[in-house]
Amino acid sequence: MPTRDPLYGQLVTVFGGSGFIGIHLAQQLLERGARLRVASRHPEEAWSLKPLANLGQLQFVRCNVLDERNVRACVDGAYGVVNLVGSFEGNLEKLMGDAAGMMARAAKEAGARAFVEVSAIGADIEAESEYAYAKGLGEEKVRAAFPEATIMRPSVVFGEDGGIVKMFADLIQMMPALPVFAPEAPMQLVHVDDVAEGITAALVDPGTHGGKIYELAGPEKVTMMQLNRRIAEAQRRKRLFAPMPDAVGSFFSALPGSPMGPDQWKLLKAGNVASGQHPGLAKLGVEPKPLSLFLDRMMVRYRKHGRFADRTGIAPGTN
Repeated sequence: MPTRDPLYGQLVTVFGGSGFIGIHLAQQLLERGARLRVASRHPEEAWSLKPLANLGQLQFVRCNVLDERNVRACVDGAYGVVNLVGSFEGNLEKLMGDAAGMMARAAKEAGARAFVEVSAIGADIEAESEYAYAKGLGEEKVRAAFPEATIMRPSVVFGEDGGIVKMFADLIQMMPALPVFAPEAPMQLVHVDDVAEGITAALVDPGTHGGKIYELAGPEKVTMMQLNRRIAEAQRRKRLFAPMPDAVGSFFSALPGSPMGPDQWKLLKAGNVASGQHPGLAKLGVEPKPLSLFLDRMMVRYRKHGRFADRTGIAPGTN
């Protein structure tokens, strides 16, 4: 008789569960038979999960993570709690610092056995970036309230339905020439499903992974310039990439309406690679997959004739 999955029938609350990582995490948890409570400002953004759940397996809750009464209601009866909330807008100290501590405290008092705080590589209360500072503050508050919590620090996340690769792919498809800010900044892109697997592993075995910090990074390093060129090559498009000096990047980020704010510029310039001071995905039983495994397939729909480009005798595009 097969062994029942440790998460089968267990209730897991995922704050921010309607986002990019949340949708992928939800799919894994539902597949393992967990009961899932998606807590989000906009839970309707996760309604695509409905066909994947059995009757009574999935619940959507509209939640304000700054409201303690809301948070306590969301963690009531939960075996495990995951905090995926992150933003570059609003009061980051409250949203990613104070709220994270409130979630952990509420989860502890509700009797949750596992708490996973999804932070970011570079999180540090001494950081110059407001985002990195807020994430670092959140880590401290979570550990103070729930010492057995697992801290996950993912690198830049990618996947077919979201993340940095899709964002650049959209731009490269449309524009013949693009500026590249912080062209030499290194990254270790991590696939969204690897991040979801790492979080799931921590929920399955909080006794082993609780109280630890993990850096979730991919197996290869690429610079911003290399990433842009690889995406263009996979799209079969010739593009001009102009490396931008730091002074230009700093000025551009300060302009009103710029898609990249000053805080995002600081993070971009600093790069995003594992420090090596903490265990990685391998210690969670996950073998990280490289970008090269996915990039060609991901870029098929961006090619001039999409999936029909190779079958019509059309040479690789030059547009």
